[in-house]
Amino acid sequence: MYSSGTPRIDELTAEERAVYASLKPESMPQHVAIIMDGNGRWAGHRSLKRFLGHQQGAKSVQLVTETASRIGLPWLTLYAFSLENNLRRPRAEVNFLMRLLKSYLESNIERMMANNVRIRYIGRTHELPPEVQDKMRWAEETTARNTGTTLTLALNYGGRSEMVDAVRGLAAEIKSGQVAPDRITEADIHRHLYTAHMPDPDLLIRTSGEMRISNYLLWQIAYTEIFVTERLWPDFRGIHLLEAIADFQRRERRYGGLSDNCGEVENDPEPINIAAG
Repeated sequence: MYSSGTPRIDELTAEERAVYASLKPESMPQHVAIIMDGNGRWAGHRSLKRFLGHQQGAKSVQLVTETASRIGLPWLTLYAFSLENNLRRPRAEVNFLMRLLKSYLESNIERMMANNVRIRYIGRTHELPPEVQDKMRWAEETTARNTGTTLTLALNYGGRSEMVDAVRGLAAEIKSGQVAPDRITEADIHRHLYTAHMPDPDLLIRTSGEMRISNYLLWQIAYTEIFVTERLWPDFRGIHLLEAIADFQRRERRYGGLSDNCGEVENDPEPINIAAG
């Protein structure tokens, strides 16, 4: 079975291959995270029920995941169902989303296996209905030996609640004497995050044009490049993932440092006399 580092470019569409051909293999992101937004608006623009927008959005998940696997993307993390969705959406809509999740896992497991995709989850998944948790475990166990793209679904997830859970885990270690309070490091916090087993995202994509993070991966995206598209999630396809990666590769990631084009500071600058007039 091929590994995550073995692209299957011949399986891309002609349009996707054209975009992929413009990419630099040495600068490909290792981890792409997506805020999938716009299902309701997509349905509203067509005078359809909201649940039809969610159904179409589920199709986009599988199509984008398959393109990710074909280009050898190691990590793809999708914001599927937020903690706020669970608390604030009408119960009928939440129940439908839970049924849709079960249906997605059941109907796409063969395609995940064919594409060597491994599925995982982050979030307070223990609060989801037991029958949904059972189906999630089944899909995770079925795909556990796959070695290609790891598709992570953020379910009943919130960035702040993740930090709360991380602090609780760290507090337990402090109480047991495993960690001294004055010696806590970023690494100590990181290993208690839901995402401790994966690298931070290189690229965050948000659909529907909204310019906000929506409580998603707040710790992890400290130096992530952000790409926002007006396209609604049900219309988002693999070629749009490739276009976002192309935009990502045109940027210069500095991680708080200086650009190579801004010149060097050879000597310490002269002090400024702010009292001079």
